[in-house]
Amino acid sequence: MKILAFAASNSKNSINRLLALYTARQVDNAIIETLDINDYEMPIFSEEREKQLGTPEAAQAFFNKLAEADAIIVSFAEHNGTYTAAFKNLYDWTSRINKAFFGNKPTLFLATSPGPNGAKSVLTTAEKSASYMGANLQGAISIPNFFDNFDTKNNQFINSIFETKIKQAVSQLLKAGETRQLAVDVQ
Repeated sequence: MKILAFAASNSKNSINRLLALYTARQVDNAIIETLDINDYEMPIFSEEREKQLGTPEAAQAFFNKLAEADAIIVSFAEHNGTYTAAFKNLYDWTSRINKAFFGNKPTLFLATSPGPNGAKSVLTTAEKSASYMGANLQGAISIPNFFDNFDTKNNQFINSIFETKIKQAVSQLLKAGETRQLAVDVQ
């Protein structure tokens, strides 16, 4: 199984990137690919720019990365209660290639922040958007107070409750991925 994991953040020190990578590494015997959305910067989307520029190569490259994966793990940073501008722009451009750009792949949504809300607002928004994105959502987990619950030096959870939630979500993601793979093999 090939898993694509990334943070919906353009921060070089993203705690959401740490969370996405940690979660992907919980999958045994998987090929894990990560990406940095900074590699997919484009002009701010508008219909006028789309007419002028066509589809940017970066949007097509991001779409292709999603298409190559068997399962997807995304951890959302929250800016003012919603997606980061960097992710929203990537979303807007990529959805013009295919509205359901996640390709109905098993997907796990995560979110974290240093504060007690754990980026729940953006996670709720992402959950509501999952079907529009074409994400076969298998779970959504918010981790509040990231630095109180995760040891960044040893790359592990301090709080076993969140570690258990992540492992359960990964198990569900794997089951959905195996079921999807069997369906593809039968065809």
